[in-house]
Amino acid sequence: MYKNLLLFGFMLLAGLSLVTAVDPPEPKPDAVPPSLETPFDQVMSVVMHQRCMNCHPQDDYPRQGADSHLHRFGIERGADGHGLPALQCATCHQTENNDFSGVPGAPHWHLAPLSMGWQGMSRTEVATAMLDRSKNGNRSHEQILEHLTKDKLVLWVFEPGVNHEGVAREKPPISQEAWVEAVTQWIENGAVIPEE
Repeated sequence: MYKNLLLFGFMLLAGLSLVTAVDPPEPKPDAVPPSLETPFDQVMSVVMHQRCMNCHPQDDYPRQGADSHLHRFGIERGADGHGLPALQCATCHQTENNDFSGVPGAPHWHLAPLSMGWQGMSRTEVATAMLDRSKNGNRSHEQILEHLTKDKLVLWVFEPGVNHEGVAREKPPISQEAWVEAVTQWIENGAVIPEE
């Protein structure tokens, strides 16, 4: 009886190890979560991500990191969004990421204008501000499409590099290709903002 129990125990353990050794199937890379079904949802998933929000504050202080803490070294907006005279954004932020120091970079690194400060706003409020010519730099729908799909500073969000510890920064939930397609569809279909 004892031998049978022992044999049964080994068989059970072997069976369990086989079950646990099989990895669950990975989701398809092109699969879209239910919360990102429409082009508008996809656009907002990027725009509302901290990679974008950190440079769209409603005050004069840029944010950093996944937790959106205040930018180190007391960095401020300055008169034109490029920092104070003695400490311009371009002093540290070059035209590309610096993987050695972890300082992110893209051409014309700067804060968004105060009129485009989005932190604390809902998706519909952000989308409304994006389309409001009195707030968006007087951009038409076509100019918004061009800005969102071709501006290297905007597209930096998809290649944010590594932080000062060499750890890759979190990217938005969709790829750059999916972003361009979603923005194009949303704008070309009238840039409709659904009710929340």
